[in-house]
Amino acid sequence: MRQVRTLGLLGTGVIGGGWAARALHFGIDVIAADVKPEMEAWIRGAVANAEPALARLTAAPLPPKGRLSFTTDLGAMAAQADFIQENIPEQLPLKQRVLAEASRHAAADVVIASSTSGLMPSDLQHDMVAPERLIVGHPFNPVYLLPLVELVGGRATSAASIEAAARFYTYIGMHPLKLRREVPGHLTDRLQEALWREILHMVNDGVATTGELDESIIYGPGLRWAAMGTNQIYHLAGGEPGMRHMLEQFGPCLKWPWTRLEAPELTGQLIDRMVEGTAAQAAGRSIRELERLRDGYLVAVQQVLKQFDIGAGATLKALETRLYRDAAAKGAPEGATPGEPPRLLETSVRPEWIDYNGHMTDFRYQQVFGDAVDVLFRRLGIDEAYRSAGHAPFTVEMHVRYLAELRQGDAIYVTTQLLDVDAKRFWLFHRLHRAADHVLAATAEHLFVHVDTGVGRAAALPESVRVQLEALRASQAGLPRPAEAGRGLAMRRG
Repeated sequence: MRQVRTLGLLGTGVIGGGWAARALHFGIDVIAADVKPEMEAWIRGAVANAEPALARLTAAPLPPKGRLSFTTDLGAMAAQADFIQENIPEQLPLKQRVLAEASRHAAADVVIASSTSGLMPSDLQHDMVAPERLIVGHPFNPVYLLPLVELVGGRATSAASIEAAARFYTYIGMHPLKLRREVPGHLTDRLQEALWREILHMVNDGVATTGELDESIIYGPGLRWAAMGTNQIYHLAGGEPGMRHMLEQFGPCLKWPWTRLEAPELTGQLIDRMVEGTAAQAAGRSIRELERLRDGYLVAVQQVLKQFDIGAGATLKALETRLYRDAAAKGAPEGATPGEPPRLLETSVRPEWIDYNGHMTDFRYQQVFGDAVDVLFRRLGIDEAYRSAGHAPFTVEMHVRYLAELRQGDAIYVTTQLLDVDAKRFWLFHRLHRAADHVLAATAEHLFVHVDTGVGRAAALPESVRVQLEALRASQAGLPRPAEAGRGLAMRRG
């Protein structure tokens, strides 16, 4: 299967907008196709609304953003796409017709994925050209922040198509969950549906309001579910004997008439109760306001879970590892000025980096310079394995000069010059530029000493690292030494 550089979207509703935002953020071009021309403005608005949250998700170096284009010509989209994601309404005949049409225009090695929340892929493959490339790739809203995507193959689906889809979804920061076989509703929606049925029964019977039922989740099980599923949580509930004791002790409760399998009839009265309850919970806030609130806490939860390398945090950590590795492997970018030190980092000023004056705040400059150092370290082979082996460069001195204001959205890049290296130390000089006009916005110096972390003392650089540093210094021998290098802080009097 081909490398995905362009994602084609069939349908541009909430889910299509989420796919577009995620793919664009991680450097994939998107061609969105919809029969309604007015949906171009909608999907561009959806992408813009998602960007602030995506910008906060990770500080790892990102590729240049993808480009978004729109068409009402399904065939033109399918002919240009390297991967197609369908997001049209849940109507089997409609999906079958549109997917078959797309398959007649797409190259035979282009995977076609449906975002369907419950239809079977074997049914969707009806009348398709090369049906072996059709899979279900079922995401969760908001697609641009929630990493789960359920992968389901039909009778004709090839293993290669499943693997190709998993690689693409992983590349854009998702967690592909491969289902063993197709079942209506897949996995997650069947679990959600069971909870949803109970909610409807309790509202219908006047047992609780929508707000009270939501409180029963967000202050209790919901906090646990962010990192551990029901099975693992119940395993813990059994104490040292684990799940066996849990089932022996609480298994008889399953025979009690606590829950109902059938959903209640959606009468007008029940619908009114559900609408009134959720409107009261919204407290006058618009859907966009609530989306921004939801996005904010989803970013924060994933960043916390990343510290524990669990759940969605583990997916985010794996994504960042790949982004840093890609940045380290990338050579000098197009447009780099010959004769200048190498650009180690290209990024942009994120919304959360702005202080009360509307400029990039002080410590974010240090973060950007630190990210550039991380890229250099990875090129030198100084990575997790290196640190786990008991070695690490430690910063012993850093000096930052702030020369120009940077504002939200400014594209920036960092060049790094190696000034000196000896058996245990090396000295770096960085320049931070605004990309639009190449104005020098800040400089920084780093002095590192190599440490044996097992004994907590300075130690000689390994030969492999020392040789690379010496080669880097030799390659920069023709560069002038920065006039401000090595200067201290002083208040000069006239």
